[in-house]
Formats: sequence, structure tokens, C-alpha cells
Amino acid sequence: MSHDPAIRTGEHFLNGDTACAEGALACGCRFFAGYPITPATEIAEAMSRRLPQVGGIYIQMEDELASMNAILGASSAGVKAMTSTSGPGFSLMMENLGLGIMMEVPCVVVNIQRGGPSTGLPTMVGQQDMMQARWGSHGDYEIIALCPYSPQEMFDFTIKAFNLAEKYRIPVLIMADEVVGHMTEKVVIPKEEEIIRIYRTKPQVPPNEYIMYETNGSLVPPMANAGDGYKVITTGLTHNEMGYPDMTAEAQEKLVTRLCNKILLNKGDIVEVEERELSDAEVVVIAYGSPARSAVLAIKKAREQGIKAGLLRLITVWPFPEEEILKLAKQAKTIIVPEINKGQIVREVERCAKGNCEVILISKLARIHTPDEILDVIKNQRL
Repeated sequence: MSHDPAIRTGEHFLNGDTACAEGALACGCRFFAGYPITPATEIAEAMSRRLPQVGGIYIQMEDELASMNAILGASSAGVKAMTSTSGPGFSLMMENLGLGIMMEVPCVVVNIQRGGPSTGLPTMVGQQDMMQARWGSHGDYEIIALCPYSPQEMFDFTIKAFNLAEKYRIPVLIMADEVVGHMTEKVVIPKEEEIIRIYRTKPQVPPNEYIMYETNGSLVPPMANAGDGYKVITTGLTHNEMGYPDMTAEAQEKLVTRLCNKILLNKGDIVEVEERELSDAEVVVIAYGSPARSAVLAIKKAREQGIKAGLLRLITVWPFPEEEILKLAKQAKTIIVPEINKGQIVREVERCAKGNCEVILISKLARIHTPDEILDVIKNQRL
């Protein structure tokens, strides 16, 4: 069996950004369009070096609007495509993110979050784009967003993001933060045969019988590549199954409902969380990204002091794990949510808890939480 030169099997010492690039290459990404921005630039730099080595294409665009458009075009031609950015660039991508959702174009967008708003703190950590990831584009839609908390997960989750994008024909977001992007740790890249790579479903009918958005009972239509001889018709306007604009309320209801349901009705396949010490937990920490690393040690110390504490780590933040959080809220006395923002995901936790327990935010800006800071709040909740 021939070895794919894009897969650098073995143990490496990589920062999160570089690990993300290696994950994309290992999963088959062969097109990257982007614009340099701290703290995501290392992803673009790694892709600029590595893509030409494996027959891929790297292009630096004039801005993030063009970058998002470029990956939609490349993916529509059949290539796995990705871009990376941070806060201000993420804002510029929102319009064309909606275009990708409406046209059902699989791709991956990586946001290494920094302090905002506006230019903010380019070199310091933030988690201030979490709600923008869900609601940043206009209209009704669902989105998939993953939150890694280590360089290893930057590699692993980039592969997972591409697989979800291809499976559900949707742009998938990786919502990392500056600490995870810039920390350096051991990253193990597995053998080629151990890497799961999913590719979009292709039409099983002749070109003259292909209908662009015909689902045949599925929520995700097969996708023909532009240039393969099929009649590819697509638009950002509300459209019918042929791909032609359909300016009726009935078409809007049918299309948008399907676009939402292909994610909502498959939450069991998409949503992933990590549970630690939750079976008898009275105080539960819900965290994602770099604060979750501190929370792991905090609950360990709490257990050593006789406090029944546990951790629910959000791996998939969108769609939100509502059922899991409601179950914990009925069990716990208190839920604690450390975030590097003024309170975003904590609002979703409060909504899902439905008043069954107290929900407390530990807010910090531009700095990570220490384990002792989280532990102090846990100890204060002990009755």
C-alpha cells in the first residue's frame, strides 16, 4: 500500500496551529485560502509550506471575505478546502458563511480566538466569538462548531471537522483559542490506515438525471462537483430542488427547515462531550477550550478535599448539548462555567438548566483561569 506523503505518522512536538494544519492535510485537504492574522497565522504558514509538497494549492487572498469565497469555490469543484482566521477576520467571513450554508458547501473554518471587540488584543487569549459562531450570519440556520483544548485535539478535531462537513454538506467551525493555538505539546499522528476520512456522497444517477438538491428521502442531497459533467445550479437565494431561485414562502419553509433538520435530527451523531467524575457530582464545572484544562485539575483537587465535583467538557458547542446539561442541572446543586469572556455559553447553560440549579459564571478577559481560581469557587458552593 502506498503511503500518503501528507500524513507525517509518528510523534511530534507541535503547537496547536501547526497540528491543525497537519490534521487538515492528513484528512485530504488540498486547498487553503486565507489572510494572515494573529494568532492564527501559523496555520496559514504551515499550509503554505506543506500544501505544495503534496500537490495542493495555497493562496493568500486580499482579505477574509475573499478567503471564504475561495474555499467555497474550491470545495464546489470537489476539493476539501479550509481557511483560518481570528476575531476581526471571522466577522468578515460571516456573510459568506451563510452562503456556504445555503448552497450546502462542505468546508472548514478555523477561528483561533483572541481578545475583542474590533482589533482588540491580537496576541492575547479570548473566547469572545462563541455566540458569533452560532448567530453571526443572518437568517435561520444550524451550525457545527468544535472546541479543542490541546494540540493533539487540534489535529484530531480538524479531521473530525472535515468529516462532519463532508457528511452533512455544511461549513464546520473549529473554535479554538490563542492558548490552545500557541501551546506546544506532543502530538501523535497515526498511520494512514487508522485515519477515518469521509467524503461527500456523489450522485448515483447519470448527469442528465441529476437534480442538484434532490434528497430522495435523505436530509443531505448528493453533491456533484462543478466540472464533472453534471448540471450544477446553485444560489444564495431561496431555491427549489433544481437549484433555481424560488421566491415563495413555501419554498423558504421547505428549504430552511431541511437545512436545520439535517443538523438537529442528527445531534446524536454530531454532539460530543467529555464527562469526568459526574456520577455523584453536586458541583459541576462546564467548560470548553483552555479553561477546561484548568478545570480538570480543579475538580481533582476538590475531590481530594471531599467535595463531590465533576466536569462536563464541551467538545461540540454547536449544536448545543441541551439534554446532557438539563440532566446534570437536575442532579447538581451548582453549575460553574469558566469563560474567557463576559458570559456567552453560560447563558445557554442557564437556558438548558431551566432553573433546576444555580449557574455561576467565572469571567476573565485576556487571561486563562488557574485551577485554584476555579477551585475557590467550587469550595464556596459547598453546603
